[in-house]
Amino acid sequence: MTVVAPPEHAPGPAAVEEPVRARVGLRELVAATRGHRKSIALALALTLLGAGLGLVQPLVAMRTIETVTAGGVVAWLLALLAVMFVAEAVIDTLGRYWLERSGENIVLSLRIHLVDRLLRLPMRLYDRHRLGDLLSRTTSDTTLLRDAIAYDSVDLISGAFIVVGGLAAMLWLDPVLFLIVAVVVGGIGGVTLFVLSGIRNATESAQDNLGRMAAELERALTAIRTVRAMRAEDREKERIAECARVSYRQNLRSARLDSISGPAVTLSAHGSLIAVLVIGGTRVANGHLTLAELVAFLLYVSYIALPAAGLFEVAGTLQKGLAALQRVHDVTDLPVEADRAAPRRDVATAPRRDDDPARPALELRDVWFAYQPDRPVLRGVSFTVPHRGHVALVGGSGAGKSTIFALVERFYEPDRGTILLDGRDLHDDLTIAQARARIGLVEQTAPILHGTLRENVAYAVPDAPEDEIRRVLAMTNLAAMVDRLPDGLDTQVGEHGGMLSGGERQRLAIARALLPRPQLLLLDEPTAHLDTANEAAFARTLQHVATECALLVIAHRDTTVRLADTVVALDGGQVIAVGPFDEVEPRIPAFRDPSA
Repeated sequence: MTVVAPPEHAPGPAAVEEPVRARVGLRELVAATRGHRKSIALALALTLLGAGLGLVQPLVAMRTIETVTAGGVVAWLLALLAVMFVAEAVIDTLGRYWLERSGENIVLSLRIHLVDRLLRLPMRLYDRHRLGDLLSRTTSDTTLLRDAIAYDSVDLISGAFIVVGGLAAMLWLDPVLFLIVAVVVGGIGGVTLFVLSGIRNATESAQDNLGRMAAELERALTAIRTVRAMRAEDREKERIAECARVSYRQNLRSARLDSISGPAVTLSAHGSLIAVLVIGGTRVANGHLTLAELVAFLLYVSYIALPAAGLFEVAGTLQKGLAALQRVHDVTDLPVEADRAAPRRDVATAPRRDDDPARPALELRDVWFAYQPDRPVLRGVSFTVPHRGHVALVGGSGAGKSTIFALVERFYEPDRGTILLDGRDLHDDLTIAQARARIGLVEQTAPILHGTLRENVAYAVPDAPEDEIRRVLAMTNLAAMVDRLPDGLDTQVGEHGGMLSGGERQRLAIARALLPRPQLLLLDEPTAHLDTANEAAFARTLQHVATECALLVIAHRDTTVRLADTVVALDGGQVIAVGPFDEVEPRIPAFRDPSA
C-alpha cells in the first residue's frame, strides 16, 4: 500500500474559532431586555408615577403649613396628602410586581437561550470548556444578570428621576441650602464612584472561580465510584475547596469595596441633613427663609436620601450584573453547530436508495482529519460499507476508529475528502438533522438518561408505539428482563442508568439506536459489557440487524470481529487492510501484539 504524505495542515471546515472576548457594557445590558421591554416600560412608568407623587408631597406640606400660619382651612390639603400617600403606595406595589415579573421572564428567557446554545455548540468547544463552568452560567450568572436588568436598571432610572426632581425643587426653594447639599453629596459621591470598577472586577473573578468550582465538583461526582475506590475524597475536596476559597477572597474584596460606598452614602445623607438644619434654621431666624420652606426643603432631603443612596448602591450591583453579563456573553457569542452548506435538494423524506447493490450505504473517500494543526489523526482513509452486511473497524488505540464515527455522525467535519451516505455527500447534500436521522450511534460508554426504560428506548422517537419498543427490546435480549420488572417499561433506571447492570445499559443503548430503523448503525464495541451467554445471543441479534441496515462496528474482541463480513484494519490513521477476518488478521497490529 502506498503511503501518502500528509498535506500541510490548515484549518479546514472542521476548525472552530472562538470569538475574541469583547468587554460588555450598558449597550449589551439594554440589548438583553429585548422581548421584555414593554413589561419593563410599564413597571418603569408606574415607578416614575409613584415617584412623581412623592415629589409633590413636600410642596403640598409646605402649602399646608403656610395655610395654617395664615389661619386658613387645611382639611382639603390634608385629604389630598392622604390620597397622594395611598396612591403612591398602591402604584409602587403594582410597579414592583411588574418589575419582579419582568425579572423572572428575563431570567427564564436567558436560561432557555443558554441551554439551547449549550446543546448546539460544535463538539470542539465541548473539548475545550469545563462543563461545570458552562452550567454555572445558566444558574448563578443569570440570577445576577436578572437583578441588574430588571431591578437595578429601573431603580437607577427612577432613583435618578427622584434625585433630579428633588434637587430641582430644592434649588427653587433655596439656592444656598442647595449648594451646601450638593457640595456634601458630591464630595462623598466621588469616593463611591471610585470603587465601582473594582467591584465589577472582583465579582467577575468570583463568578469565574465559582464556575470552576462547579466544574471540579461535576468532575468528581461523575467519577464518584473511582474517587471512592482510589480513596481520593480528601484530594478532590481540597481541589474544590481551593476554587471556593478564591471565590471567597474575591467576594470579600467586593464586600470591602461595598463597605466603603455604604457608609459614604450614609455619611452624605446625615451630613446634608445636619447642615440643612443648622444653616436653614439660621436663615429662618434671619428672615431669608420661611419655616414652611425649610420644612419642605428638609422633606426633600429626607425623600431623596434613600434614592440617592440607592443610586450608588445600584451602581455597585450594576457592576456585578455586568460581570455576570460578560460570562453569559462568552457563551452566547460562541458559534453553534452549523451545516457547511445548505442542501442542494430536499431529501428530508427521500426513501433509501438501496436498490442499487453497487452503491454502498457509506463510503469514505480520501478522508483527512486533525484535532490539532499538523497532527493528522486520519490520513487518506477510504473504505465502503454495503447496504446489507456487517463491517468491523479494528486497530490499536489511537488508530482513528472513534474519529471515523465522529465524522460520520457529523460531530466534526473532515479537513479533506468526502463522506457519502447512500450516494449523497454527507456534508453538502444533507443537513446535519437529515444525516443523523439516517444514522444510529451506540457509544461504548452507553450513556443512559435519568428517567424510565420507555423514555430511554423511545428517546429518538418519543411517540413510538409499544409494539415497536417491544420489537427492539426483543432484538437486544431485554424483553424478558423488562417483563420481570413490576413497573415494566415505566421502571426508573436511576442516574446514568445506575439501576441497571453494565450489560443491560449497553443493550438498552443499542435498542434505543435501533428504534428509529436507521439506514446505518454505528456500534462502538457493543459486546464490551456482555457476558458469554449474552454475547452469543447478541451475535444472533447482529446477524438479524445486518439484514435490515448497514452495520459498522468498532471491535476489539476476537469473537466480535469474526462476526463481521468485512474487516477494515486501521493503523496510524490509515487503512492497512480490507477483507474477511482470516485474510486481514495477520496484518492487524492489535492481534499481532496484545499490548497494542
